[in-house]
Amino acid sequence: MTDSNTPHVSPLLRPRIAWLVALLPLLLAGALIAGLGQGERDRTSLDSLPAGYDSTQGTELREALPKDEGATAVVLWTSDEGELTREAVADLGKQAGALGAVPTGPTGPVSVAKDGTAAIAVVPVDSTSATQNADRVTQLRSQLEADAPAGVTSQVTGPAAIQADLAAVFDGADTNLLLTTAAVVALLLLLTYRSPVLWIIPLTVVGVADRLAAILATQTLALFDVAWDESTVGILSVLVFGAGTNYALLLISRYRDELKSHDSRHAAMTVAVRRTADAVLTSATTVVLGLLTLLLSVVPTTRGLGLACAIGIVVAATFVLLVLPAALVLFGRWIFWPRVPHVGDAALVETDSFWHRVGARVSRRPAAFVTGTLVLLAVMAIGIFRIDTGLDTAEQFLVEPEAISASERLDQSFPAGLTDPAQVLTRADPEKVLAAVKGTDGVTTATVTQQGAGVAQIDAVLASGSGSQEARASIESLRMSLAPFDQTYVTGTEASALDEGTSAARDRLLILPLILALVLGALFILLRAFVAPLLLVATVLATYVASMGVAWWVFTELLGFSALDSGVPLLAFLFLVALGVDYNIFLVTRAREEAAQHGSRGGMLRALTATGGVITSAGILLAAVFAVLGVLPLVVLAQLGTVICIGVLLDTLVVRTVLVPALAFVLGDRFWWPRTVHPAE
Repeated sequence: MTDSNTPHVSPLLRPRIAWLVALLPLLLAGALIAGLGQGERDRTSLDSLPAGYDSTQGTELREALPKDEGATAVVLWTSDEGELTREAVADLGKQAGALGAVPTGPTGPVSVAKDGTAAIAVVPVDSTSATQNADRVTQLRSQLEADAPAGVTSQVTGPAAIQADLAAVFDGADTNLLLTTAAVVALLLLLTYRSPVLWIIPLTVVGVADRLAAILATQTLALFDVAWDESTVGILSVLVFGAGTNYALLLISRYRDELKSHDSRHAAMTVAVRRTADAVLTSATTVVLGLLTLLLSVVPTTRGLGLACAIGIVVAATFVLLVLPAALVLFGRWIFWPRVPHVGDAALVETDSFWHRVGARVSRRPAAFVTGTLVLLAVMAIGIFRIDTGLDTAEQFLVEPEAISASERLDQSFPAGLTDPAQVLTRADPEKVLAAVKGTDGVTTATVTQQGAGVAQIDAVLASGSGSQEARASIESLRMSLAPFDQTYVTGTEASALDEGTSAARDRLLILPLILALVLGALFILLRAFVAPLLLVATVLATYVASMGVAWWVFTELLGFSALDSGVPLLAFLFLVALGVDYNIFLVTRAREEAAQHGSRGGMLRALTATGGVITSAGILLAAVFAVLGVLPLVVLAQLGTVICIGVLLDTLVVRTVLVPALAFVLGDRFWWPRTVHPAE
């Protein structure tokens, strides 16, 4: 019987239609990518600050000043040998005046340290965007290098320089991240399929989906004026490649199996799509709903990340379930060469396969394997009880930029807090507020630096060093001292860091339980069971706790960081729970299908045998893709990628391979309660 007359073929996969279904979406996506481009939005200083918090309100009030000078840069000059000479200091004064430095004391724009080895000047950087700020700082550094006196080294630090160095991290980052991600996916697909051709098709489909997702996501964010930052598109790309290729691996694996039972590749693909659609759609829906919980965050850029990534998952799942099947059936079975599947080949479940042997061993002593894996996870999770969150500014870069090294050198010669004071914005009587600020413990000096339009800014120099517990305690004391004054807010680096930690804790308390409830609800609907969903969610939660515990030891004991970034626990939880449950969905949906013929225990063994290879490949691929975030020299992304990499590998190689099957073997039919399994005779 020819393919064109084969019954039970999806209309979208029929020979005369499949090429249109495959090519038309790719061509339309290409046109949108070429013609529309990524969305654009004017970014503000409030985008990454938690809404409603003291530091955010202070930043907003500062914009009411008649002339916001923007961020400030601190120029640091150090003597290459000994103390600065009188002639050198005079030259520095002229240079500072030419740069527009503001007076910092009775000696003019240049302040010389007591040890005589360093001098500083504060230079306003008038800019209206991050790009313009970076350009101004670059120009400032070039000018300083060209005009520095002999024997004197110049560096630039301060808020403007830190912002510029942070922006420099993302110069060309999207391209580098995309190329690295695509290369990793291509290599792993090639190793998985061992075919010189097959890997090209899923990589092309997912690659086009990724670019289209970036366009649609940023255009949507711009349309609804939702904030996003430089890392949003990078994380979106990693997620689309990771989830998209996972779905593709599942589909192609089932397609290969069905080709062993069907003469027609179109009929085989129809069955493959039907058998995998529930798992993929449930997985995608779970991830999308989880991502949309980020809309409840108080941080605008976090809300933008959630919405952008949700759009990306929708695009990825659509392309894998619609475009990829049509693209694959355009080619003959030869595309699997050299391992071409033929009708009558070995049965779907091979009793001599590695995964069958693993499943058989687990089935013989399931209680022992449950106990052993739980003990292992508990040991790995010990570190979670010691986790601290909140990185200092100096710890936010994997490669230390000039702004950080200059700040550390500056602290050796000048009082702590001099170059990055706390800022008090008020509409109250500035003299009374100033008196309250000066009377606060931990404040060394305070000065009214700007006034106008009923708003005053007071800069308060703290006695404690940046990032210290003492500095944050001083911020809390300052806020308590200023509580009697209406519309008076404390902002600045230390205040923002304090509010960031508080808002992150608030987001975790609200969003984490909601993610668990959504995942649990999706599993209830998919499996129409009660026990299995509870156990699956519990295993994924155990994976998260264990991976966070291991990551804590990695970053503190091996790499020397003092803490995890405050945003890592929430995002890692979201991606690990939402994506990690995918593999359990792929396993248990196949187990439920097989249980109808072979009983609960037999069905789980056959499911593990049939899906073991593809799920392991998918897990390794997803872990590698998230590890690619380490390409960017930003600690928060490296930490996030590491936690997810550890968690996905743990989930794939231990939890899904051993713990979940062992639980199913122990419980038997009770695993599916209240459903009843009636295996065919």
